[in-house]
Parts: sequence; C-alpha cells; structure tokens
Amino acid sequence: MKRIFIALAILLTVQMADAQVKSPADAKKAVEAAQAATENPKKAAKPATWLKLAGSYMDAYSAPMGNGWIGANKQELTFLMGNDKPSSTQTVTLAGEPYTKEAYSTMNYYFNANQQLAIIEVTKPVYEDALDQALKAYKEAEKVDAKGSKTKDIDAGIKNVAAKYMELGMNDYMFGDYKGASENFEKSVNAGAEAPNPVIDTMTIYNAGFTAWMAQDLAKAETFFLRCAELGYAEDGEVYAKLGDIYSKLDNKEKSKSILEEGFSKYPANQSIIIGLINYYIESGEQPDELFALLDVAKKNEPNNASLYYVEGDIHNKLGHKEEAKAAYLKSNEINPEYEFGLIGLGIMYYNEALELQEKASTEFDNAKYEAIIVEFEAALKNAIDPFEKAFNISKDNEIKVSIAEYLKNIYYRFRDQDPKYMEGYQKYSSIVENGL
Repeated sequence: MKRIFIALAILLTVQMADAQVKSPADAKKAVEAAQAATENPKKAAKPATWLKLAGSYMDAYSAPMGNGWIGANKQELTFLMGNDKPSSTQTVTLAGEPYTKEAYSTMNYYFNANQQLAIIEVTKPVYEDALDQALKAYKEAEKVDAKGSKTKDIDAGIKNVAAKYMELGMNDYMFGDYKGASENFEKSVNAGAEAPNPVIDTMTIYNAGFTAWMAQDLAKAETFFLRCAELGYAEDGEVYAKLGDIYSKLDNKEKSKSILEEGFSKYPANQSIIIGLINYYIESGEQPDELFALLDVAKKNEPNNASLYYVEGDIHNKLGHKEEAKAAYLKSNEINPEYEFGLIGLGIMYYNEALELQEKASTEFDNAKYEAIIVEFEAALKNAIDPFEKAFNISKDNEIKVSIAEYLKNIYYRFRDQDPKYMEGYQKYSSIVENGL
C-alpha cells in the first residue's frame, strides 16, 4: 500500500480501567437533571451548573462504550466485563490491517493483532451530539465565570472535548470515512482553539487537510494545508506535495509548479514533491532546468549530503537519463560509503530496465530479434547484481536488507543453472527472504 501520511496523535485522555462508567439510562437521567438546573435563573448564573451539564454530556458520550479503554488487553477486559459477552465476533480489515471485531449492544470493540483494544465504535449513542452540547456548556460556564475561578476546569474540559473529536476523526479514518474524519478533526482543532488557554494543534490541522484531500474535498484540503504551511508544519514536505496535487487537479498548473518548487527548496528529498515536479515537466513539455537548478543550490549548501545526489539520480532516472542517473547514484555512495540508497537506486534502475526488455521480448515474434533482446535482458539483470550486493553489505537496516535480498533472489534464480555461484546466491538470498535476518 502506498505510504499514507497522516499524523497519528497520542490520545490525550483515556478511560481508565477502574473508572466508574454510568449506564446509558443513568447518563441520560443525569443530563436531564443537569439541563433542568440550567433553566433556573439563579443556578444558570453559576459556572458550576454549566460544568455539571458539560460533565453529564461527557458521561453520556462515554456511557455506551462500556468498560473498555484504548490499549486494554483483551484478557483483562474479558474479566472486567463479566457476563457482558459479545453477540458476534469476526475478523475485519481496516487500513490494510486485520482486527478482531466484537459486537455488543451499544458498541463494537476492535482488537489489533496484539489483542489490544484499538478502536471503540459506539453504535447506540445516548445523544448524537453529546460532544457538541458539552462544548456549548463549557462555553456557557466560561461566560458566567466572571471571577475566573473555574478557568482551569473549563480549560481542561474543552481540551478533553477536543481530544474526543480527534478520537472520532481517527475512527472515521480507519473506517474509510474520510469526509467524516475531516469534519471531526476540524471540530477538534476549533474546540482546542476555544479553550481559555487555547492551543494550535498543527498535527490535527494536518489530519483535517489530509482526510479532506482523501475525500477529494480540494477546497477544504487547500485551506488546512495552507494553514499548516503558515504555521511551519510541513510533515517533511508532504504539505507542499499535497498542495501541488490540489492545484494540479484544479488545473492551475503554474501554481502547482510554484508550490512544489517552494517545497523542493525546503525538502529536496521528499519523493512526493519530486514526482509532482517530474509529472509537471513531463506534462508541460518544459525542460526541468529549474528543478536541477534548485537541486544544485541544495548541493552547494550541503556538499556532503549524499541523499541529494541520490535524489538527483532518481530524477534523471525518472526522466530517462540513464547515464546521468548512474553517475549521480554512484556519487552519492562516493560521498558517503555507508549510504546505501544510491546503490539501491542504481540496482533498481538496472532491474527495471531488465523488466522492460523482458516485456519487449514477450511481444517479439522474430526469433533472431527475440534472442538479441534476451541478451540485453540478461545483461541488465547482471548489471544490477553488483550495486545490490554492495548495498546489502552496507545497510545496517534489516528490513532494507531483506528488500534487497528479494531483488537478488529473483536475479540469481534466473542464472542458477549457469554457474554454481548463482545457485549459491539464490539459496542465500532466498533463505533471507523467507526467514529474515
């Protein structure tokens, strides 16, 4: 699955294992009693009355969730919940990962592969707008708190509401409801900004923009990403990449180019920005001189940054400049002999060249031409061996080494009958792919 950039915030509040959770019926009665108190003019003038109403709505929000809390172990929950058994259990896939879903009368619990409760989905809320009403009540408490005696409680309460909106946004994201996720992230941002001691939650602002982008609400996504850029929160350049994509989809190619170039000057190694710029130059027919000029500036500022030469190689490779790509990939390794990515890039370039030749051979019916293509195909595969081998030996990351081993296993398999050394290579890397390091 393509890497998805969404900042996963740590939840600000969690329901503790020993917390006393009201039943939905009791929670509703408490809200009704607290609401009645606010209709009394004398009581309505006291911040404590509104704090009581806000707290009651928060209890009503949590009541249908049962005794579970995010991070709880399934075994300990089974003990705590006693006779409250799930009506059904099934395996589901969310965001590409397997979860065990347990359905109860008012909620669904989703356990991850480690048997920890990861998601609580309320199916029968006491009030659909409990968080909205709690926020209103906290704001009323602030209005009548002339002496500021309850500022600390109000501030904590509003920030707790913001955290709950954020949790709902994460749930919506996991369930693939990107529009709902963006709306809840936006509510979280707005609630935090309304607290007596307001916070600017850049991570959640990014989440709101990202999920709006996923939902193809481009105008809304643009608003949030621009706000991120203004606040200096770029998610390693992804904000600029997403803005470039938005302007491209809105058919504002020049604005797309401009924002991507701005992002490239700040984050030259961001692949999304690079791909966006390359696509622009390919579609526009312009020469990518400005792209290389920006890269040259970055290299002058950081002459010993091997990753910049890797990026240069990658750009040349994508543009079909094979010799220039090879030179840049090798230069990155020359600058930093422990930097494996230039060698990996070179190996992949040769490997992909071999795949293209293999595809070409499959459509060639002239036997002589077919044989000539196969010679080129095998030469390209063998050219990939040396950079892949060197990268494998250099890398200190076992996950990267296994990925390289996958390429080498496939290459050596092709030549395993030509020479014992190829069979040895196949057996070595096949074992690594299968068993890891």
